[in-house]
Amino acid sequence: MQMILWPALITLAITLLRLVGEMQGWSKVLFNPAAGGGGAIVGISWLPFLFGPYFAWKLARGGRAPQGPWKVAGIALLGIVAAIAVFAGVTSLGLNTPTIVLAFVLTGATALIPWKAWPDLAKVLLAYGLAARVPVVIVMFAAISGSWGTHYDVLPPDPPASLMELGLVGRWFFIGFLPQLTVWIAQTVLIGTLFGAVVVAIGKPRPAAV
Repeated sequence: MQMILWPALITLAITLLRLVGEMQGWSKVLFNPAAGGGGAIVGISWLPFLFGPYFAWKLARGGRAPQGPWKVAGIALLGIVAAIAVFAGVTSLGLNTPTIVLAFVLTGATALIPWKAWPDLAKVLLAYGLAARVPVVIVMFAAISGSWGTHYDVLPPDPPASLMELGLVGRWFFIGFLPQLTVWIAQTVLIGTLFGAVVVAIGKPRPAAV
């Protein structure tokens, strides 16, 4: 928990900054209010690329590096491919309540793929992922309740009819709670493990002297 404290606080600050930027109508390049908010420079989806190596380096310096970091990177890459394939495969069956739930849950489960390869890093990334995404879940509930017009509450284009028929809590569950705590947790663990393992493999950090 000490290791993720400052990364979690930085992530929370970026989440709140993005919320304010979208509500104030600031640059769409920096704060994209469209559904999904993809491509916005100010956002937390980029942070596993940075904090994954940070956590990995700290663990390695503490004498908790894996025997084969390149192998860990390969397994994480396999997990990323599996996540994409699983999500695409399940959603291709049709967008309805069962397939949406199944796609998110199975994709979230791919976070377990690199677990045995480097369990210490996976645990840290899981803890960080929860610290990063739980505040987003809360923000999304408030945004959906108030119809703030941000990417936190805007529905995707051509949403399934079943989603349109849901009430406030149902919409929040399907566009907020479910994806944030499955797909985005998997993204954090898999991307963080991949880049963390590569940095350790290249940098070969030595354990700090006791």
